[in-house]
Parts: sequence; structure tokens; C-alpha cells
Amino acid sequence: MTGAAKQDVVRFTLDGQEIEAAPDETIWQAAARHGTRIPHLCYAPEPGYRSDGNCRACMVEIEGERVLAASCIRTPREGMVVKSASARAQKARAMVFELLVADQPKRETSHDPESKFWNWASDIGVTESRFPQRETWAPDTSHIAMAVNLDACINCNLCVRACREVQVNDVIGMAYRGHGAKVIFDFDDPMGQSTCVACGECVQACPTGALMEANLLDEKGTRVAFPDRTVDTLCPYCGVGCQTTVHVKNDKILYIDGRDGPANQNRLCVKGRFGWDYIYSPQRLTKPMIRREDAPKRWDDQVDPMNPWTHFREATWEEALDKAAAGLKKVYEEMGPSGMAGFGSAKGSNEEAYLFQKLIRTAFHTNNVDHCTRLCHASSVAALMEGIGSGAVTAPFTAAKDSDCMIIIGARPGQNHPVAATFLKNAAKRGAKIIVMDPRTGAILGMASTPCFDPYQFFNQDPSLFLNPAVSKQFEPGSVMKLVTMAAAIDSGVVAPNSTYYDPGFIELGGQLMYNWDRSAPGTTDMTTLLARSLNVGAATLASWMGPDVFYEYLLKFGFGQPTKVDLMAEAIGQLPLPGDTLWTETNLGTNAFGQGLAVTPLQMI
Repeated sequence: MTGAAKQDVVRFTLDGQEIEAAPDETIWQAAARHGTRIPHLCYAPEPGYRSDGNCRACMVEIEGERVLAASCIRTPREGMVVKSASARAQKARAMVFELLVADQPKRETSHDPESKFWNWASDIGVTESRFPQRETWAPDTSHIAMAVNLDACINCNLCVRACREVQVNDVIGMAYRGHGAKVIFDFDDPMGQSTCVACGECVQACPTGALMEANLLDEKGTRVAFPDRTVDTLCPYCGVGCQTTVHVKNDKILYIDGRDGPANQNRLCVKGRFGWDYIYSPQRLTKPMIRREDAPKRWDDQVDPMNPWTHFREATWEEALDKAAAGLKKVYEEMGPSGMAGFGSAKGSNEEAYLFQKLIRTAFHTNNVDHCTRLCHASSVAALMEGIGSGAVTAPFTAAKDSDCMIIIGARPGQNHPVAATFLKNAAKRGAKIIVMDPRTGAILGMASTPCFDPYQFFNQDPSLFLNPAVSKQFEPGSVMKLVTMAAAIDSGVVAPNSTYYDPGFIELGGQLMYNWDRSAPGTTDMTTLLARSLNVGAATLASWMGPDVFYEYLLKFGFGQPTKVDLMAEAIGQLPLPGDTLWTETNLGTNAFGQGLAVTPLQMI
């Protein structure tokens, strides 16, 4: 550490040696950086994982303190003396591991005998336990790619943090209490029936084998497949550039883990982690083939991928390359450079793209070279050129961590680039604003429809499933409308965020008394309390202060009582009585302000 960083370091003693720690480093991180190994289970040093300190496997002794401290969450102080290998710390860790080993399947038949848990237990010297085993849950094999065996779960919460805080999918959580606490998916659904997107982050994070790749286990749930080597490489799918570690046995892929690269920071999506089995498809071409002379091309002809030999014959690489070169040479001789063109692939690397265009320009003497990305990227290039003077991006998507507001227009990162989307979701979780817009209309999008009909069983479906409830069903919005009323009152200048009003517990409008939902009379009340306590009288008061003209002008600006003008099939427009309508009275001014006496669709409400 040098310069300004040197001034901020914390100096403390670890196992008799004075070391330095950065101001935000924990004892565990500083120890690891200096080569001291401290056991850990609930803590993951990989990017994106916060310390939790619940497993107590990383306890250390601090001189002058009565109790041991969890090194993964404790930060050192200047002059602190820490003992990571004292008899007291080692005994505490051994007891933690013995308690945990009691509930584990035997290592020989465990779901992952090479897990972080068993390796640490072996290092500490605890492989048996004096304590009785708890009752365990049945295995969950409902997911095609991952197996859930909670008999090995130690409730370390790593999978919860992986799902909620790293990937931000919010599928995994903890449920029940005390001895019955367990990891669940959604509302304690089987994993395969939950909303899990199969990113596999939880599998990579799990320290015990409670969550595992299903293909590594036998029918009893015991791991039987182990790699004999690993290969560091890149995911071959989209252009995010996720770095991966491929675990191989007998030259066949067993499983893939994310690697800490600048684009993915260990994260992967379902394709990058589990979408590799296509390479073993019987339909994959593994040898060069040349079309048979007796099978010329026809527009209406189809080739069976399981039996291509009706149209092709096997060839050597030399013969196939000579055939391709001869075809290109023939076109060049007959039509010249203008008859040649090259079309690059998005699957190639930057270096391969460079070599390809070099081949077209120098060997074929033509600039007729193109790339598929130009088609989908042309509109954004034009917009970037006009907006900032450059057609290239100015920041990586990981810069979302520094952003307060992001606009996504014409893109679906959650579906097309899930790993990039995780950084956007991380930003949203810390409070950044994300606006998703339709590039054609500028309309803000937000719609979900489930359950939905099966298009392959169209004639056997419940007719009600043909309607999208997000745009076709109307409902009385209730208290959520108070947010709209408050926004209108503040935007119109009738009130400010720190304004107050007097709430006697009722208000009379149109000859009708309206009360707070809990019949309370809070007296002098500010705007924050109005929303926090969901006060009907407060919302009606704001509407009365605005008056009918201003209040309903804002409701129409929010899109209530009218179509979205995006041409949505079977769209309902809702019901919004307006001043001058036969059924409207001054009472509606109050009830509409807290979401009663009108109807909206879910799309209008969001």
C-alpha cells in the first residue's frame, strides 16, 4: 500500500505478526491476503456476497475481549491483537463443526464429499459427532438441472444471498422457525415448479452439496462424477463475455462454474451454466461433408439432421477446404470482386472478426463485408452518434452500480442478457431508478400474464385464459390510489412534502361522511404519515384542496379511464366518473382519492 492508501491503513497484530488492513477490510479478508487460512462456511469471498456471520466457523480470539468474534464481519482496529489459531478459537470451531457434522449424511455417501464443508471439517479434524441427527426433509428432484437435498443444508443463507442479492431473482428464502427453519423456493414449492430461472448461482455458492448439479448424482443422491481437469474459457453464447471454468472428465464436460471476470464477476445465466449439452447432440456435425452429386439443391427439399447422408458424403478437411476454395475462386473469376461478399458471425471473437474482414478486403479485394450485429445495432448507433457524437458505448453495464437512473429502450436484458441484467437489478435494489420504454411510442412498459394459454393446445383451453388480465381485467384500486393523489397534490403545488393538515377522523363531501379505515383521528398530520398510515380522510382532503378540475385532470394524465393507445388486444379502459357525468357527485371526489368508486386495469395502475 502506497500514497494516500498508506495513510488510511489499519495496523494490527495477527498471530504475532503485525499486518495492515484497508479501512473496509474484515479480519478474515486481511488474514487471507496475508496467507492465513481461517475456516468459513456462510461467508463467500467472491464478488457480490456480503458477510453474514451466522455459521460461527470463522471465530477468532481478540485480546482483551470476553467473547470470540466472527472474523468475516469483524473489522480490525488500530493496535488490535488477534489470534486465529489459539486453543480457544480452535475448540470453538471444532464444536461448531461437530454440531453441523451431526446432521450431515456420512461423507462417503454424501451429496458432495469434496464440498467446502467436508474439506474444512477434515482440516479441522472433525469427521464424526457425538450428537444425534435431526429429522431431515425429503430430496427434491423436480428440477431438470439441479438437485435439492436439504439433509445437507446448514442454513448458512449463502443460497439466499446468491438468489436475492447477487442475481436478484428473489426465489430462494428462509421459512419457518427454530429447529424447523429451512430453505424454500417461492412459497415452499418444489424447485422445478417455482419461478427459479436456473441461473445456478445457488449451486455454485452452496458449501455443503445441499444444492448440486443433478447430473453429478446417482439415484440415491450420492455424487459419483468428479472432474479430472478444468479449463478456463468464455461462455459461447451472447456478447456479455462471461468467463467460465469448465470441469471436464474423460474429455467430456461435467459442469461449468462462473469465473471472476470483469463482465460477470462469477455470475452465469442458465445458458452459460447448463446450456452445454448441445455439443453432444447426435445431430451435431463433427466431420466435414460435401453435397453428393446425385442430390442437387432444390428449394422444396429438406435434409433429415439425423440422416444427412441422403444428401451429403463424408470428406476430409483438405477435400472440403479445397472444394470451398474452388467455389469462391470460380465466382471471383467469373464476376470479379463485386461478386464476392462476406458475412461475419456474432459468435466469433473480436480477433476472428478482424481476420475475417481482412480476408474479404485483401484476398477478395472487396469491401462487401457485413456483420449481423449491424442490423440490430444500427438504430442505437444512429442514436449514440446524434446524442453523444460516438457510435460506441461509453461505459460497461457494470457501471450501473454508479448510476441513479437508467433508461432501457428497445432491449430486454432480463431475457437476452441475464448476467448484464443482474447488475441493473443490483442497482435497482440499492435505490436506483430503471425505466423500461417502448422505442416506438416511448410508453413505459410493465405487464405480466399468468397463467396463460398453451398455443399448442389452442382448442382445448379455458377461454378465460385468452384474455391478458393485466389489460383486460378491471378492479377497484383501493388505497394504492393515495399515491396518485399525493403525486397530483405535490405536482400541482397544492401541498409540499413537508405540508400538514388537520385530520379529525372524518370529512364530509357531497353530503356523505367518510372515515379513516381504522376510525382513527390523528389530528395534525404530515404527508409522510398520511401515506404511511393510509389515511382516507387525508387523501380526500387533498382532492378537495385541488378541486375537481385539477384532480381529474391529473387522473386523466395518469391514463385512467382511457385506452393506452398501444393497440392491446381486448384492452379494458376502466371506469372513471368525471364531473358533469350523470352519476358523478362531489362524494366521488373524496372516494376516488382513496381508490373507491372507480375501476382501473393493472397496466393502468403501474
